[in-house]
Amino acid sequence: MKLAVVGGGSTYTPELADGFARLRESLPVGELVLIDPDTERLELVGGLARRILARQGHPGTVTTTSDLDAGVADADAVLLQLRVGGQAARLQDETWPLECGCVGQETTGAGGLAKALRTVPVVLDIAERVRRSNPGAWIIDFTNPVGIVTRALLRAGHKAVGLCNVAIGFQRKFARLLDLAPADIHLDHVGLNHLTWELGVRLGGPDGADLLPRLLARHGEAIAADLHLPRHVLDRLGVVPSYYLRYFYAHDEVVRELATQPSRAAKVAAMERELLALYADPALDEKPALLAQRGGAFYSEAAVDLAAALLGDGGPSVQVVNTRNDGTLPFLPDDAVVEVQARVDASGAVPLAVPRLDPLYAGLIAQVTAYEDLALDAALRGGRERVFRALLAHPLVGQVERAEGLTDRLLAHNKEHLPWA
Repeated sequence: MKLAVVGGGSTYTPELADGFARLRESLPVGELVLIDPDTERLELVGGLARRILARQGHPGTVTTTSDLDAGVADADAVLLQLRVGGQAARLQDETWPLECGCVGQETTGAGGLAKALRTVPVVLDIAERVRRSNPGAWIIDFTNPVGIVTRALLRAGHKAVGLCNVAIGFQRKFARLLDLAPADIHLDHVGLNHLTWELGVRLGGPDGADLLPRLLARHGEAIAADLHLPRHVLDRLGVVPSYYLRYFYAHDEVVRELATQPSRAAKVAAMERELLALYADPALDEKPALLAQRGGAFYSEAAVDLAAALLGDGGPSVQVVNTRNDGTLPFLPDDAVVEVQARVDASGAVPLAVPRLDPLYAGLIAQVTAYEDLALDAALRGGRERVFRALLAHPLVGQVERAEGLTDRLLAHNKEHLPWA
């Protein structure tokens, strides 16, 4: 089996290599191809990936290339984990929205729109080249904003599934708190990428007993602290929101914090420099502890689970993915991309049934889906007015004066990535 990773020079990649090595019975990777235009970085990451596989006795090979077409040729699956503009663009995404009193964040709000505008055309070009080379290959998208990018891929007819590590992170956390194995935990995970709620925590499967009331009663304080939300919010909702919901539930508080603290992008850039220095050590043959602070916890496990279900012959697997709505949430268009539990096999992902949602959640999901539709239109066709409309529709913006100011700043900071601007 051949897997190709576009953005293989990412500091995340050793996490993937470690997962492929540990979980080789689930996903027997024979060749792992790392593709990245930054050859210096690629060699550092590729060298560590080879040493990780060797340390764990994995027989597969790791190859590196800056040639996309050569790298994806004959791949069974192509995993996308690229960042157009790098950490420098992320720093901008986290900074200029604050000038208008809005959250500066790389996947939601104005910063998330900027990332979508930069990313969607690049990803579609990559996917088209994959299709020309190998039309049977699956595309697994880990590139943010995952919902918008996956929707673009599916709309263009590609074999694609979106992946996020939020759900698997909650599964592992809840299993630990309940003293259960992760496989015993099934989440009623519903929403859009980075806009989800855990409506239930079930024992054994979708029809199992709901352990969420017990979880909140015994561990509500710890869960709330991890989410940086007051405990009473969880008690009043009766569910566990994704930590990204804090941008909506405590927007002004977050803006004040971001305005007075070092940006996450600056912290990550410093961390990446340190990680790359570690990766250069030829004696290092395991992922360093510092990598856990980079983010993406359990990313490799989620990627292995998804790739194994799409490429294997062991029957369907139930897991959280980003895929077409197709009536799952009846208040959304069929071609919207939702993040829910789905049955995944070689034919793709089919969402499991979702109970009728409380309007408190359904309303926000519908509004953000409308924004995502406008954001995708802007990414595909360009134009200042389309950018403005998408920002005006976003619930974290929603005011004409703010949307105007954000539009001007977004275009000014992204000219090199947006030819039409």
